Amino acid sequence: MALRPPSRRLAVIALAVTAGLAPAALAPAQQAPAPAPETAADAPPASPPGSAEAPLQAPEAEAVTPAVIEEEAPPAVVEAPPPALTPPVPASQVAPAVPPERRVADQPVESVRQRERFAVAVLQAVDKVTAETIRFEAPVGQPVRYKSLILTVRACEHTAGDEPTEDTIAYLTVDSQPKPQAGRPVPGPRQVFKGWIYASSPGLSGPEHPVYDTWLITCRTAAPLRGAAPVSRPSTANAAASRSR
Repeated sequence: MALRPPSRRLAVIALAVTAGLAPAALAPAQQAPAPAPETAADAPPASPPGSAEAPLQAPEAEAVTPAVIEEEAPPAVVEAPPPALTPPVPASQVAPAVPPERRVADQPVESVRQRERFAVAVLQAVDKVTAETIRFEAPVGQPVRYKSLILTVRACEHTAGDEPTEDTIAYLTVDSQPKPQAGRPVPGPRQVFKGWIYASSPGLSGPEHPVYDTWLITCRTAAPLRGAAPVSRPSTANAAASRSR
């Protein structure tokens, strides 16, 4: 079989390729058909006169869910920060403080005057039923009975000189106890008053009793008995001489 020359084979391939591409090249050259005119049926209906056209509503935005941020749990044990260290101040930079100026002159402190105390209180009592009045002395610390009352003076004082008012004061306790009677048990005492009484103001503070009234007259010191001669005891020698006789 005889072979064809290469030039003829190439010419046949070129003709075949040119024949296949010719219809594809003519397709873009064709014009597209013209659109058909719109009719009255295809047009949208017109809005009636006098009515405003409704505005176009914007599309609703989608709700955005916030992202959840997970917080870390605090540590179980919190370490305390280290203490701040203050550098020491050298002694050369520390100056002694200046003493403040004395504005008030020193005044001598006056000694506090104490009240003068006495050993005996002079009291006066009255019986409201019989109008009997009696004045008696009550030594400090010793109970004194007046009918059914037992009066005990705990202190009897006179005001000091630096006090604004001069007065005599006594601390008195009053117990009510009827006198013991034969064949009957002795009732216990019942306290009816306890407090300070004033000689200048008997009604200011004093025992309140339906039958008896008691108030302070004054205070005085305990005086020794007058006219009492000292009692002398015989000596041992005189007693022996009297026996020999």
